[in-house]
Amino acid sequence: MRPPKPPARPDRVSLLRYARLFKQDLLSAQPQRLYRAWMAEFRTPFFRSYLLNQPDLVRAVLKERPDDFPKSMRIAEGLRPLLGNSVFLTNGAVWKRQRRIIDPSFEGGRLRDSYPAMWAAAEAMVARLAAHRDAPLEIEAEASHAAADVIFRTLFSIPIEHRVARQVFDQFRDYQRSQPILNVAAFVPLPRWMPRFFSRRTKKTAKSIRALITDLTQERLAAINAGTAPDDLATKIMTTKDPETGDMFSAEEMVDQVAIFFLAGHETSASALAWALYLMAAFPDWQDKVAAEAEVLTGCDFAHVRQLGISRDVFREALRLYPPVPMMVRQNAQNEVFRDRAITPGAQMVLSPWHLHRHERLWDNPDGFDPARWQSENGKKCMREAYMPFSTGARVCPGAGFAMVEGVLMLSLILKHFRIETASDTPPVPVAHLTVRSKDGIWLRLTPRRDTKRS
Repeated sequence: MRPPKPPARPDRVSLLRYARLFKQDLLSAQPQRLYRAWMAEFRTPFFRSYLLNQPDLVRAVLKERPDDFPKSMRIAEGLRPLLGNSVFLTNGAVWKRQRRIIDPSFEGGRLRDSYPAMWAAAEAMVARLAAHRDAPLEIEAEASHAAADVIFRTLFSIPIEHRVARQVFDQFRDYQRSQPILNVAAFVPLPRWMPRFFSRRTKKTAKSIRALITDLTQERLAAINAGTAPDDLATKIMTTKDPETGDMFSAEEMVDQVAIFFLAGHETSASALAWALYLMAAFPDWQDKVAAEAEVLTGCDFAHVRQLGISRDVFREALRLYPPVPMMVRQNAQNEVFRDRAITPGAQMVLSPWHLHRHERLWDNPDGFDPARWQSENGKKCMREAYMPFSTGARVCPGAGFAMVEGVLMLSLILKHFRIETASDTPPVPVAHLTVRSKDGIWLRLTPRRDTKRS
């Protein structure tokens, strides 16, 4: 069997029809030809966009000349009420300053410091799942709960059960329901001074989330000043000075960054884990391999992560098939010529992990599930040239290493304790809003492995 893939739209549709499809689902709004094209042009009355799949063009935009292709604000329009001036939305000198302060907290050695909190969240997740044994379970909701728990434990040293953490989690789910990824300004170039057309619910929910995050940030700032703050990610980021200016984040700036840490670290991790678990239910031979390997997890020991090679390849394959962020948009800043096409300043340059990861001219068996591919020559080559679930280049996600450790640990520990089966005859349908999720959820059935071993 092949993992589920959304249907493609016809090659030619009106702008109005495309906007409606895009709002419903980013993936099925795209034509089939993008899985083979090196470059595709889309024209609207207001702007032109170019989807790039050719590896050297992707490399030029993201790695070699990132300053010539700053982040486009079109997709970000829909996220502005929640994310403010966070590192996800900024460009230029502001963005570089933010990264200089944020990046040190996610460097390799810091992962070991965060691992005990990850482990505690993973154990709590296993305990919650045990309460649903043998019953159909919507795993995306459980993955969201677990990913939010990781974020709060590693960022603020509080579990998801903490009153404020739980409120943020619940409010964020409401925000997701009220705010599609596209705002009208994504299609119509509105002046910066013109108000954006956000729903009352979207603005109210974003304001509530930011107020809760502000309370957490102010409490942490007070603890830092009193010398009682725990040595977690929030403390590290809030006490890190910009090596060029000596400045630190203000409390208001930190609220913006916490908002994107929660969005990126919770929403994307939940998407990846849910799809990885579905794939394990759909491919039980690989599930058994991961479960056997996971026997090494006998306690909170960061050294064990290196021994989870099969789980890492499985999780990597899940990210290939279902990249949490399916598309990224940059804006051309000067006259360019790509594949003999003149590209004017202001054009949108679309980098699509969804299409690049399934490109028919690059990958062997692009739509198939094959974790063994990562040990093949084609897989290794494509990993270098056509694999970017966390983006790549200067704007690569600072938490990419964090996310890989978290995902592999969560996947392994779940499969160590449970055998997983699909609980629906209908495969989940991938759709993209904030991240790649299932249209109607992912329904699985978990059975404790100790019971299956006795039988």
